[in-house]
Amino acid sequence: MKDFLDENFLLQTKTAQKLYHEHAAHQPIIDYHCHLIPSMVANDYRFKSLTEIWLGGDHYKWRAMRTNGIAEKYCTGKDTSDWEKFEKWAETVPYTMRNPLYHWTHLELKTGFGIEKLLSPKTAREIYDECTAKLQTPEYSARNLMIKYNVEAVCTTDDPIDSLEYHIKTRNDNFAVKMLPTWRPDKAMAVENPAAFRTYIEQLAEVSGVSISGFDDMITALRKRQDFFEAQGCKLSDHGIEEFYAEDYTEAEIKSIFNKVYGGQALTETETLKFKSAMLVIFAEMDWEKGWTQQFHYGVIRNNNTRLFNKVGADTGFDSIGTFTTAKALSKFLDRLDSQDKLTKTILYNLNPADNEMIATMIGNFQDGTVAGKIQFGSGWWFLDQKDGIEKQLNSLSVMGLMSRFVGMLTDSRSFLSYPRHEYFRRTLCNLIGNDVENGLLPHQELDFIGKMVEDISYNNAKKFFNF
Repeated sequence: MKDFLDENFLLQTKTAQKLYHEHAAHQPIIDYHCHLIPSMVANDYRFKSLTEIWLGGDHYKWRAMRTNGIAEKYCTGKDTSDWEKFEKWAETVPYTMRNPLYHWTHLELKTGFGIEKLLSPKTAREIYDECTAKLQTPEYSARNLMIKYNVEAVCTTDDPIDSLEYHIKTRNDNFAVKMLPTWRPDKAMAVENPAAFRTYIEQLAEVSGVSISGFDDMITALRKRQDFFEAQGCKLSDHGIEEFYAEDYTEAEIKSIFNKVYGGQALTETETLKFKSAMLVIFAEMDWEKGWTQQFHYGVIRNNNTRLFNKVGADTGFDSIGTFTTAKALSKFLDRLDSQDKLTKTILYNLNPADNEMIATMIGNFQDGTVAGKIQFGSGWWFLDQKDGIEKQLNSLSVMGLMSRFVGMLTDSRSFLSYPRHEYFRRTLCNLIGNDVENGLLPHQELDFIGKMVEDISYNNAKKFFNF
């Protein structure tokens, strides 16, 4: 019987163990999509408790706690102490067995704090006190945690109107880890709420120094902000969308729709879809001009629980996998860009695993021989960034594409303790490949090449692809 979380955790064969320990384990981390708070890196933030660094903003844990019958005040409550919240999380952890949270929790305790005890109500106080004490030392500041985990670069998620002051400060401090911004212009196409859209465009006008009275002015302002992002090292965009938009439209229609919504009038569904379709194309063309990589995260239904959304707000654990018919729209969107030779490097992340094979085959339609793996099937995202989801994504990509050209894992996290997700991914990858070698599905004579492939997927492909 294997021990839980030993050095060969998730590695079921000798070949898998060799691949991980000799080729994957010591590769640096390029976390090319995350939600770290830039000011924490810039100011080398010190966390006051294990609860703050571990439970603050973690909707994965909150969902599990609610499911375990824990009251909301222990999740998002403002008047509940850090210890009380942690105590309730510790009470929940034993019930998360077979949920990836059980693995992540103990992997983070082990790699972050050197704690190998299982978290439960019996060990909660001891673990909380030891970790909280360590967090008060310089070794556990935000920057030093990144260094501890061998992080080479991170890409945060930033709105076009952001000042990027903390990215600039971090760079000027000559911090060993690159913190680069990512262009996330979702609000510039969020026309469902005319008042909110108007407010955003006015903010865009202010930070860009462009007077906006029409659609062309807005695009000029966005281009000016994109130039600013590029000057700060940005090389990627990211778009969080429910589904792909590929309606037909004319330039005159889009200008008229902008005037209508900017003037405070609600749009029809057709007008909304046309405007979003136009903006996706314009953003993609802008990325192509810069030589950036564009990322699309699609397929989520957000804020399903109206009562609790009104009580505690967005991004608190009330989102789920959606079911959308996206293949035709995605094909049309990519083909529209490719037909004009304006399709830049692209990563597609689906939230519904039912789309795995569709995405794996769709990316093959638009590989053009200019860049290895130009169109990428993104890593298992959100609900899929666990062993089963990772294996399904890798299997679909392997069967219908080239896994060897995959740019690998990311945290998609706000937490400075989430870097073990890269280890989790690398162990899963090595186990998958190692099993194939042991079963004669891959040649053991090519183990040197296979080891190099593991290194590429873990690190080299991303470094080359993004040109960091």
